Amino acid sequence: MERTSVELFAGGGGLVQASAKTGFRHLLLNESAKRACETLEGNHFDTFPEGTAPDVLAKWLDGLDEQRERGSWVADAGERPLYPPLVTGDVRRLDMTFLRERKVDLLAGGPPCQPFSLGGVAKGDEDARNMFPEMFRAVREIRPKAVICENVRGLLRPSFKPYFDYIQRELTLPFVRRRYGATWQEHDRALRERIEAKDTDPAETYKVTQHEVNAADYGVPQIRNRVILLAFRADLGVDSDLVERAVAHTHSRAALTRTILGGSYWRRHKEKGAKIPQRVIDLVTSRYENEQLTFESGDDELEPWLTLRDAVLGLPKIDTRMLDKTTEQQGVPDHIGWPGARIYHGHTPNELDRPAKTVKAGVHGVPGGESVMQLDNLVVDEETGQRRPEHRYMTVRETARVMTFADGWSMAGPRGERMRQLGNAVPVKLGEIFTSAVAKALDDAERRS
Repeated sequence: MERTSVELFAGGGGLVQASAKTGFRHLLLNESAKRACETLEGNHFDTFPEGTAPDVLAKWLDGLDEQRERGSWVADAGERPLYPPLVTGDVRRLDMTFLRERKVDLLAGGPPCQPFSLGGVAKGDEDARNMFPEMFRAVREIRPKAVICENVRGLLRPSFKPYFDYIQRELTLPFVRRRYGATWQEHDRALRERIEAKDTDPAETYKVTQHEVNAADYGVPQIRNRVILLAFRADLGVDSDLVERAVAHTHSRAALTRTILGGSYWRRHKEKGAKIPQRVIDLVTSRYENEQLTFESGDDELEPWLTLRDAVLGLPKIDTRMLDKTTEQQGVPDHIGWPGARIYHGHTPNELDRPAKTVKAGVHGVPGGESVMQLDNLVVDEETGQRRPEHRYMTVRETARVMTFADGWSMAGPRGERMRQLGNAVPVKLGEIFTSAVAKALDDAERRS
């Protein structure tokens, strides 16, 4: 069954790809960053300027519906296809009430995380960039059946925990409006009273669950810790146990250890044409042997974590003598060498046989070496004269692989802007787990209704 979705803060399109892969049809997207909007437009979304009237967007969706009824994405002979609308600019100027009659299944988005990120100044709810209030307004205007809200783990820090708890209560009762001039603490008290009273219409109440996730546990070749809020409208009678099963881990660190120590990891790569020096195999295996006791025992039924080597498998090898910022290796888009990579204390490279470090947006540069990778081959260090593993910057395409973006998903802007979009995105495979869980839960609830 096809379902519908609306996405705010769409960025470079991680959740957009995920929801499309799990059967959702986009009715509306919103994004304010210029380059991210160009990326979305390049992937078949039609742009509308900030402040576009709701009736214009509604008419556009009617045109899309007519195309679908004719079994064609072409409006009329000789005309180009119509694509889902992307409204660019400030979400605060976006009126979404016209979507209510369409009975939207999913509202998804990751409100800007800088107010809560460990990498920022962490002003939290006092920061003007806090866009959670716009998510709640969207819930009121659209009345979606389900909501997915992704953000950084910084929301769980002790200093922010009270506000994060308030966010969940506000998502539980989004129609209980905050009184003008009231502090969030005052509104939180009002929400607590209403929740305890249990007197709110179920059609205006959401059951909210919090999920602390590491993307590596879901087949993403990257250590990426996030928190996801998942909410279902209370009147739908969604089975919470089904949802928990649907978002359970699929991959484990322990399983990766077993495949490396048992040799199947290395055999798999060699069968696919990889030429890994025995020196590297012995070194990595020894490291995993030494770390084995620190690993949790994983479920034997889970798949192994994926590594950076898994992520870049099949991409052309970058010739480090040709780090010229312009040459696409063997014509692969965004697979371009970049000079100047350095490693030093506190700025260490990604290792091929572990999940990559967290891909970061790097507004002020990436301080921990997250965009650098260590290679298999050895080179002579110019300063010490000793042999060491070669390293270089990861290409945009390699980083996109780490974020599980489709190779066919085009990205706009210079390298820095493309890397920023990737660092701000939701990994596609992680998004698939949660959007698929929504679809399964709604299907089940409707069958039982």
